Amino acid sequence: MSHADAAARAELVVNAMPGAVSVAALTALAPQLAGKVLVDVANAVEVNEHGLAVSLLYPGSSLAEEIQRALPGVRVVKTLNTMHDSVMARPELLAVPPSAFLSGDDAEARKAVAGLLADLGWPPEWVIDLGGVETARGVEAFMLMVGGLVRALGPVPFGMTIAR
Repeated sequence: MSHADAAARAELVVNAMPGAVSVAALTALAPQLAGKVLVDVANAVEVNEHGLAVSLLYPGSSLAEEIQRALPGVRVVKTLNTMHDSVMARPELLAVPPSAFLSGDDAEARKAVAGLLADLGWPPEWVIDLGGVETARGVEAFMLMVGGLVRALGPVPFGMTIAR
C-alpha cells in the first residue's frame, strides 16, 4: 500500500526515515497524518564517509521540533533514537536496562507512546518522560556520540541509560 494509504489507516505512525528527508516526506502526508500520533525515531544528522554522525542538521532545534512545526495538527513524540535498532523492540538484549525517552508537546500522545513501548517490552521504570518536544534536542544530540562509541566498543547493540 502507498505511504498515504498506510498513514490514513494507522492510528499511530512511526517515522523511521532518514532525518534529512523526514520533514518533506511527512509534510506531503499532512492530510493523512492530521490528528494522529507520530512516533519519531529518526535522527537528522550529517554523516561522514563511514555513515557516522558528525553534526546535527537542525542545530538549535531538533528533527522532532521541525516535524511538529511543519505539521501542527500532528502529535509528535520523539523516542527510541538513543539505541541500536536491535534494542528498540527487545530492550532486554542489553546487560544493563536502557532508558527510552519521550519528548512531545501532547501529554496524551506521550502516554500512548509509553503504552506502545510497554507492548514492545519496555518496563515503565525504563521509560523517562522528558516533557515538551524541545527536550528532543538533547536526545537527538546523542547521535554525535555514536561514532566514538562504535570505535570504542565495535558494532555491538547499545543504548543510553540513566543511572539512578
